[in-house]
Amino acid sequence: MADTLTPAERSERMSRIHGKGSVPEIKLRHLVHGMGFRYRLHRGDLPGKPDLVFPGRRAVIFMHGCFWHRHDGCKLARLPKSKLDFWETKLEANKRRDTIHQQQLQALGWRVLVIWECEMARLDEVAARVRSFLLEQEDALT
Repeated sequence: MADTLTPAERSERMSRIHGKGSVPEIKLRHLVHGMGFRYRLHRGDLPGKPDLVFPGRRAVIFMHGCFWHRHDGCKLARLPKSKLDFWETKLEANKRRDTIHQQQLQALGWRVLVIWECEMARLDEVAARVRSFLLEQEDALT
């Protein structure tokens, strides 16, 4: 199947996609900040540069886009119809890299939570998961 856009149009559209500051990530930041939790952004000294880092809690949160990180069973994770070989290879490599980064973080003593783009439609559920995740360590100590 041929692309419906010209190469110049496709290039322009793809250039608008950035790894940081996506709408779902900013919504997550506002949610977490509004819950009273403070964090650092994209710490480069940690594997995978987690989106939100809570150093005192030894916890990180990744905000994953369903398409780019291959959210299993999600309708947003569908493959494009053109250049299928390229996209399958690229997106599966992203998924493998995510798994490696999460394992590396856990080996360093960090707790990891992944929030998917599609989950941001249910902010109350995301808030409950985040709160539970961030308070998990405190509950174990009391």
